[in-house]
Amino acid sequence: QVQLAESGGGSVQSGGSLKLSCVVSGLPFGDYCLGWFRQGPGSERKWVVRTHNLNGAIAYADNSVKTRFTLSRDKDKNTLYLQMDRLKPEDTDKYYCAAVKFDCYDRAVDFPYWGQGTQVTVSS
Repeated sequence: QVQLAESGGGSVQSGGSLKLSCVVSGLPFGDYCLGWFRQGPGSERKWVVRTHNLNGAIAYADNSVKTRFTLSRDKDKNTLYLQMDRLKPEDTDKYYCAAVKFDCYDRAVDFPYWGQGTQVTVSS
């Protein structure tokens, strides 16, 4: 059974930092993709960053994310991290960790495994 558990969200002021964690269990060794998504009230879940387990390639959704957020992974701890720096009020959302076997995708609908999410709130 695949399980993902996020933590690390909170409330910070604009310009602050947060580090999100996602503990992953139950995924078979090998070929899968892990990603972070975000979702606000009444909005669809949107891709933020993803990485493939085999080649370690990391892709960010846009340049604003790429220049402020850093994805990393501790394979010994089965944990995926998202370091979020220079946070802006528009980064406020609930952030979710997700997993899918084999290929990486940009759409939330293509990821079958999800954590419960962690709220990030940035005040101006």
